[in-house]
Amino acid sequence: MTVPQGAALSIGAVLGTGVIALPALAAQTAGPASLIAWAVLVVLSVPLAATFAALGSRFPDSGGVATYARRAFGDRAAAVVGWSFYFAIPVGAPAAALFGGAYVAAALGGGTRTTLVTAALLMLAVTAGNLGGVRVSGRLQLGLAALLIALLVTATVTALPHADLANLHPFAPHGWWAIGPAVAVLVWGFAGWEAVTSLAADFARPARDLPRATGIALVVVAVLYLGIAAASVLVLGPALTADAHGGGAPLAELLAIGVGGQVRVIAAAAAVLLTLGTMNAYYAGAAKLGAALGRDGALPAWLGRGAAPGAVPRRSLLVVAALGAVSLVVVAATGTGTRALVLLTSGCFVLVYLVGSAAAVKLLEGRSRALAVVALVSSIGLMVVTGWYVLGTLVIAAGALVYTRKKKSARVVDSVEARLT
Repeated sequence: MTVPQGAALSIGAVLGTGVIALPALAAQTAGPASLIAWAVLVVLSVPLAATFAALGSRFPDSGGVATYARRAFGDRAAAVVGWSFYFAIPVGAPAAALFGGAYVAAALGGGTRTTLVTAALLMLAVTAGNLGGVRVSGRLQLGLAALLIALLVTATVTALPHADLANLHPFAPHGWWAIGPAVAVLVWGFAGWEAVTSLAADFARPARDLPRATGIALVVVAVLYLGIAAASVLVLGPALTADAHGGGAPLAELLAIGVGGQVRVIAAAAAVLLTLGTMNAYYAGAAKLGAALGRDGALPAWLGRGAAPGAVPRRSLLVVAALGAVSLVVVAATGTGTRALVLLTSGCFVLVYLVGSAAAVKLLEGRSRALAVVALVSSIGLMVVTGWYVLGTLVIAAGALVYTRKKKSARVVDSVEARLT
């Protein structure tokens, strides 16, 4: 995998579906002061991204954060963080796919049926793309990232001339404390710096290539996110929160103001690109991680095939795809909204950041260790603002601990029986 492909995967993992709905949701929560929440998460992304890039460079392995946790704290910690990431993807994937599906339904009609069918097709397309391996998904991601960046730059640059500073008043209509809940909402849009670490071993020279790819992605994500957020607040003003209960469509509105034309079609295309980019990056990382967990005994050994660098973890990928399909069916059957899925997924990612940062504090040295300390403190803060949705992550963590304990007990029994015979 090349540096541009790695950067594209990181951009897709982090940027993702956040620009579809998050500007409206954050503005609903904190008003124009939500811009501070965006800036806070951009700043927090620097130590987080640098920390995981340093870990991936030093310990390139398909296990990613689980490998770092094992080196620092042992098998149980590795299982907890591995399960938290691996099983978060089938929960978050339907939410991301439904975001894109809603835009397609707005453009083509058909309501809920079109939304669900589009979501299913997006999940199927990403699975098919990753069955070809990281080289295929990397090339796909590079093309998606280029188109996505061009679209977002166009939306921001063409809409900003219509900005009105009066839309900044009142700046904090819900009080300054509302910035904290806005940060919690935005965690979904900034999760992803850990995703590409599972693919570190697939770089030609991980020690050099991964930090470069992460650095490129960090700059691109910061500029695009802050640009879209600022344009949304300054250009759309009160209209930004008018439809925020359903997530809003600020990107579509910015394109309508700046470019004009068939805005719903353009917005649908943007949503599909964003969704494909996000899901492609996460499916690739999760599939590799699942194979590594099977290899290391934290999941059934049947999943272990494909953990080696350059190998395709098809079994693990198909498990992720199947569980994601089950989640989508449950959502369709129960009418559950995407908000709960988003926050449950965010809670899992926060735990991954917390354990990964703690491992980095123990494993890294010098400036990298200092950044890891900042990342650890930041992760603790993110866990606090995520609130009750962290409980879902704790259930997954408990499952990981029970599984590893049973595996250990089984190995002990087998060892005793072998000695007796």
